[in-house]
Amino acid sequence: MLFVAVAATASLFLAWTNAQTFQRLGGCPTLGCVIPPDQTDFLAGQFFDIRLEVHAPLNGSEANGGIPDPNFSFTIEKVGGKPQPASRFFKVKEPALERWNFTWYEDLFARDAFKPSVVRVTSKAYRRVALYEPGEYTATLTYYDGTKTTASWLVRDLATVRKAKNIVLFIGDGMTTNMITAARLIAHKQINGRYQTRLQMDKFPVLGHQMTHSLDSFITDSANSATALYSGHKSSVNALGVYADSSKNPFDDPKVESIAEIFQRLTGGGVGIVSTAFIADATPGALTAHTRDRGQYGQVVDSFLNGNTNYTWTNWTGPDVLFGGGAEQFIPGPESYLGKDYYAAFAKKGYTVVLNKTSLLATSNKSKTLGIFSISNMAKWLDRNVYTDNLVGNKDSPDGKGGSANDQPGLKEMTLKAIDILHERHCDQGWFLMSEAASIDKQMHTLDYDRALGELLELDDTVKATIARLTALGELKETLVLVTADHGHGFDVMGSVDTKYLTAQGTDRTKRSAIGTYANSGLSQYTNPNSENGPGSNPRSHNNNSLTYTEGTFFPANWDPRYTLFSALGADPDRRENYQVHKSGPRKPAVNITGFPAKDYFVNYKDAVSGFIVNGTLPTDADQGVHSLTDVPVFARGPCQELFGGVYNNIDIFYGLADCFGLARGSSG
Repeated sequence: MLFVAVAATASLFLAWTNAQTFQRLGGCPTLGCVIPPDQTDFLAGQFFDIRLEVHAPLNGSEANGGIPDPNFSFTIEKVGGKPQPASRFFKVKEPALERWNFTWYEDLFARDAFKPSVVRVTSKAYRRVALYEPGEYTATLTYYDGTKTTASWLVRDLATVRKAKNIVLFIGDGMTTNMITAARLIAHKQINGRYQTRLQMDKFPVLGHQMTHSLDSFITDSANSATALYSGHKSSVNALGVYADSSKNPFDDPKVESIAEIFQRLTGGGVGIVSTAFIADATPGALTAHTRDRGQYGQVVDSFLNGNTNYTWTNWTGPDVLFGGGAEQFIPGPESYLGKDYYAAFAKKGYTVVLNKTSLLATSNKSKTLGIFSISNMAKWLDRNVYTDNLVGNKDSPDGKGGSANDQPGLKEMTLKAIDILHERHCDQGWFLMSEAASIDKQMHTLDYDRALGELLELDDTVKATIARLTALGELKETLVLVTADHGHGFDVMGSVDTKYLTAQGTDRTKRSAIGTYANSGLSQYTNPNSENGPGSNPRSHNNNSLTYTEGTFFPANWDPRYTLFSALGADPDRRENYQVHKSGPRKPAVNITGFPAKDYFVNYKDAVSGFIVNGTLPTDADQGVHSLTDVPVFARGPCQELFGGVYNNIDIFYGLADCFGLARGSSG
């Protein structure tokens, strides 16, 4: 727990009550900041940085004269022992004193009045330290003539015995139980209320739920949620592999070592990173990048190849596999780091570079492989497999020559190839693979529920194929397979919609009569190839004569039935809804209108011409939906599966993975 001297009690209370929309610094309610903050857990032997800050507000409710204490002190003690100066405890040099200023708004009224609070800071940073002995520790910052901020830290007592040779971590970005339920409904047939088949995830023996809130807000983003999953440390929105400090430099924030870095450092095993997003996005990026600004995409790509280079850190030799989109950060130019050609940089370090599905499947499994398959995010399952005309004319070819990236692999092809390469290269040491279905989240944001559910079903199909491949390789019994999410969206299905009737109505109010709830919701028409408005109504669609799949693969037989899902998010912009699949490509529900401020969004009429207007619930500067508070599911099978049942925090995913790999270390030797 956090203790402060009596003189600081009023300031502490005021900070907690005022700091809601904005905060002076997350995890630091007093004027003395210890980072990592109070209630932090560590893996024994995990490297991390420490940042100390003393704040002196010049104005605002916390103003204290604006002169920060340069003579603060900092001690560490294991509970039951004696406090020692941190430099002596960690056997490092005392770091230099740093100074800077920053500003923040105390609340929305201050923001609207353009009246920021100015804070002056003195600070020190201890780099690349570790705690090796399990137990409780007390970190104490003393400043302003005896005021104290005390943080309680816990080094978890984990076994060092390795239980799994390999781990596959699937992340369905933004995936919730409600989405899984909807995906099951549209892809798996029912007879009299009983499903005849099940999702692969449904068959996993262990189900848990993880809480996703971050260090200083109860709604998280993909950056700090990935940091929690990969490092066991909660952070702030937009932060990758660091705790956010108040300095101007987005790369000097205190770092924490990730599961990929620890595993490679201790075992020499293989690491694979796969995503359907642009590869510098938050979920893949958090495995190697250390910055509080997830938007530093060029530097994120550089971290995949070179690790952290601005401060002494874990020696990183690069992943064995890096597959995804985001060619704009590899092609030399304004969006690549320092204008470099990162295709050439990876090739120089021994990587085979592939740019399409054909090359991916043909390439050898013996070398490290970089696969970048499009500019920006990769194409969605629905467009790659049903509405394929949407792949043409996008100028998204990964070679940067303006062609179309119409030969893209899916998540399944990338994941299976990654497993083959990792197995070939690290059959003895084992390997760690993260595979992300990124566009569940990205399509939920744009309210394109058909595409989002298609991505979720592709994830489930990939999980099934992965289990089959591991079985064929003789690795299934030694591999932990985990399927989870990083956060959720407020999505659910409340009934069905008769889209033919909706289109025929003349007013917004009468169109709403097409929605059927309770008994009138009926049954899913997505598994019925002969549903009206399906076959024959859309000759460009594979729905003609129904979509068919290989045995045991489950997707809707008809993406365009007459009776569709009445589904929605709990937080969204103004929009139109007709509840039909968007055949011409992903949705764009809200747009800016010429003559209005650039961040003022209105209903996009073209998005659903036959539909009706639905008023949004978000501020008018939002053009898409946002994340929600919901806990997200965790499915586990294989060694250590029992660690992932129940309800727990997102950081516990990391500790379960580390326990299964036996990564705790009781000494630096």
